[in-house]
Amino acid sequence: MTDTHTANERAEDDAIAALDEAKLEALRAEAASLKEQALRYAAEVENTRRRAEREVNDARAYAISKFAKDLLGVADNLARALEHAPPDAEDQLTRNLAIGLEMTQKDLHTAFERNGLKRIEPAVGEKFDPHQHQAVMEHTSSEVPPGSVVQVLQTGYDLFGRIVRPAMVVVAARDSTGTQAAPETPAPAADSAGKDPES
Repeated sequence: MTDTHTANERAEDDAIAALDEAKLEALRAEAASLKEQALRYAAEVENTRRRAEREVNDARAYAISKFAKDLLGVADNLARALEHAPPDAEDQLTRNLAIGLEMTQKDLHTAFERNGLKRIEPAVGEKFDPHQHQAVMEHTSSEVPPGSVVQVLQTGYDLFGRIVRPAMVVVAARDSTGTQAAPETPAPAADSAGKDPES
């Protein structure tokens, strides 16, 4: 009787142990599943946070670009005023006015740079870049190769990698005989709408 009782107890213990092991495995599988689900949710939350941050930055850049465009006219007018200011004015008032305009222009350009607005001012002879420049006319040149910038008519501006306003330039015509090496592929001198500006 004792042996039978002991055998039954052992069988019960084995059954309980097997049941506990099965429960333990089920709990482990559930824990692994929940951990994987929590990691997925954490990744999803991180992606949502990054997307929201990117959208906020894009909205901020768009708002700044509209404001910057409005200020570009002010910068252009200051530059024109300084071009026409007499360099050696006789009277003190005119000299002070020119100095004030120059200081205002410097402050404006500093504010532009501080807020990510960068000037696009290609050098004479630089290759025409349709992504940053707008060709408003062609001009035959003996100084620069075809497809290169001959003159900058209006400074362009870039804000966080986006063109707010392309630089308006005069481009050397195809029949130019510049002394520098000709570019590999001369760019056509057409404005951004693809029209010949002289027509």
